[in-house]
Amino acid sequence: MENVFKKSIESDSHNIFKWENLGDIKTGRGDLGEDMPVLVYRLMQFTMLDVMTKRFGVDKTNELFRDAGFLAGLEFAKAALDLTVDLDSFVANLQKALEDYRIGILRMEAFDPESGNLVLTVAQDLDCSGLPITNETVCTYDEGFIAGILKAYTGETYRVREIDCWANGDRVCRFNGVVE
Repeated sequence: MENVFKKSIESDSHNIFKWENLGDIKTGRGDLGEDMPVLVYRLMQFTMLDVMTKRFGVDKTNELFRDAGFLAGLEFAKAALDLTVDLDSFVANLQKALEDYRIGILRMEAFDPESGNLVLTVAQDLDCSGLPITNETVCTYDEGFIAGILKAYTGETYRVREIDCWANGDRVCRFNGVVE
């Protein structure tokens, strides 16, 4: 039974992510348009986190959210960014794209050209800005998203971890990216 189920999942094109499977949102949503409240995004994300955490535990859920974020970041970078420009232009383009898509406001705080390691912040982040303080970092999806973008641009594998978060009392999310 498990193999039949797995084959069914693999054969359903909507279960295999491709950028073009996101569809023609302008046409499909006609009167409602492309925008939606952040509340609706968080409703989907936090209920998925809740269900997955109960089923798989915190560590596995975080791993899955990072993996999903990585895939999203990789495909977002390929579809929305020029990956052939110098670093300064790339960061400027990324800042503009994240603002245009209303994902957040990116700032590069530090970059070591020798190692490739970096520290960046995202303000007004989709995932956590405005959440109650719980003394934890919660942006595991964003960790993967940033790692995917960096992989698409540099070809390097990054381990990205959030070191400051709105949910732990900060007003921006700060991420440390280390080339593995």
